[in-house]
Amino acid sequence: MNIRKIQPKDNPAVRDIIQQTILEHNAPKEGTAYSDAATQSMYMEYQKPRCVYYVVEIDGKICGGAGIAPLANYPEGICELQKMYFLPEVRGKGYGKQLMNKCLEAAKSFKFSKVYLETMDNMYDAQGLYKRVGFELLTQPLGNTGHYSCPVQMIKNLD
Repeated sequence: MNIRKIQPKDNPAVRDIIQQTILEHNAPKEGTAYSDAATQSMYMEYQKPRCVYYVVEIDGKICGGAGIAPLANYPEGICELQKMYFLPEVRGKGYGKQLMNKCLEAAKSFKFSKVYLETMDNMYDAQGLYKRVGFELLTQPLGNTGHYSCPVQMIKNLD
C-alpha cells in the first residue's frame, strides 16, 4: 500500500471511486461530492495553496483517497477533510486511518487550527473512524461547501 499525492492520470479513477461510493450509499447526486466540479478534475483542484489530495494505491491500482483544503466561505484557520472515499474491497483494513493521519499532518503543516468534515448519516464506518481520531459532532454546517445533502458535520482541533 502506498499513499502519494494525486497525479493527473489519477483523475478518472478517483472520480469513479467518489461517484460509485455515493451511489452505493444511496446518497443524492446533487448536494454531495458526486456533482462537484472538482470531482471531474481532482488534480487541478488540489494544486491551489494550502491544498493536497492523497491517493491510496495498492498494486498499481487507485483504491481510495482524501484531501485537505481551506473551508470554503469561512474565516482563515479551518480546513476541510474532503472527498475521503475507498473501494469496498479495501475498507476495514486500516488504510483509512493511515490516510486520515497523513491528511491531519498536512493540515498541521498548512497551519490550520481545526479540521471540518461533512458526511452522510448512513456512512457508519467512516463516522466511527472520524470519532476515533478525535472528531466531534456539530449541530450545524460551517462555511458553504455546497454539500447541502450531507446531514452530518464534524470538527477536530489540531492543537
